[in-house]
Amino acid sequence: MKLACVMFLIGLLGPAALQAQHTASAVPEHPAERSAASGQPVILDRVVAIVNGQVLLQSDVDEEQRLAALEPLRNTGSAETLDEAARHLILRTLVLEQMKEQDQPTTVSTAAAERGLAEMRATMTQCAPYSCTSQKGWSLFLKKHGITEQEALERWSQRMAIERFINLRFRAGIHITQKAIQEYYDQTLAPEMKRRGQQPPPLAEVRSRIRQLLLERQVNVMIGDWLKSLKAEGSVQILVPAYGKSSPAPGDSQP
Repeated sequence: MKLACVMFLIGLLGPAALQAQHTASAVPEHPAERSAASGQPVILDRVVAIVNGQVLLQSDVDEEQRLAALEPLRNTGSAETLDEAARHLILRTLVLEQMKEQDQPTTVSTAAAERGLAEMRATMTQCAPYSCTSQKGWSLFLKKHGITEQEALERWSQRMAIERFINLRFRAGIHITQKAIQEYYDQTLAPEMKRRGQQPPPLAEVRSRIRQLLLERQVNVMIGDWLKSLKAEGSVQILVPAYGKSSPAPGDSQP
């Protein structure tokens, strides 16, 4: 599958400034070491993957794992593994590269990101113990996960830009019906929020968010084959054996 075509198969990546701006020639392929005071070597960082010549480091994966708390579809109550975080990071790196090649913005305006983040806070079930609709509750949630407000805003800004990019290319090919939106609200969102002690917002307030989530799920089905083709072409090299072997390929789970 040609790279120009497979860009239509990417999505669901939320987003943040997690894309490592490194080059393969600038970072060694083996862990950097430095003598500590004890005389023992200390691993500072290591390359975990190379995506179309762009190096991704272990520190990038660690950051992806930490910021996964902001992803409505990925945060299901259990901590994301490093393997999952690595796969999600690779996916987002690929789609952001495609966006840049197509001269598409990789962020949205601050005002738009703030509105989108506020909507997410009102519907994210993980926020139930914190009452994220209030500033105090939101601050507690971020502190619990070691995330700053600026990081949250930047990640959501990137996520919204990616959603817009995907929408432009899938609007004609994927149709989310009003019935599907209603069923998701009645059978998934509202019951889950009630179970966690939250009052579900009116459907009208979350309709666009539900539509996007359902769109992402359909797009996600296509990602597995796309990533396999990229790996076969040598576009994605995973240098840490523990990543990508024990878990499904990206596309088998939400990135």
